[in-house]
Amino acid sequence: MIQRTVAVVIRMLANVQQATIGSLVRATIAPGSVVYTDEYDIYHRLEEWGYEHHSVCHAAGEFAWE
Repeated sequence: MIQRTVAVVIRMLANVQQATIGSLVRATIAPGSVVYTDEYDIYHRLEEWGYEHHSVCHAAGEFAWE
C-alpha cells in the first residue's frame, strides 16, 4: 500500500483531449512530479511535459501499482 501525503485532484472534463488537459496538468501538478494514470493515450505526453509517468493497463487486469 502506498501512503500519499498530498491532495488528489479530480476533474471531470467535457472535452478530453491533450490540448484540454495540458494547461490543467501544468496548473495543478508541480513539474517533475510522478503521475500515475491508466493507459488512455491522452496521457502519453506527460513525460514530454516534464512529469514522470507510470500507467496501468486495465485491459490486462492491472488496477494498482505495488
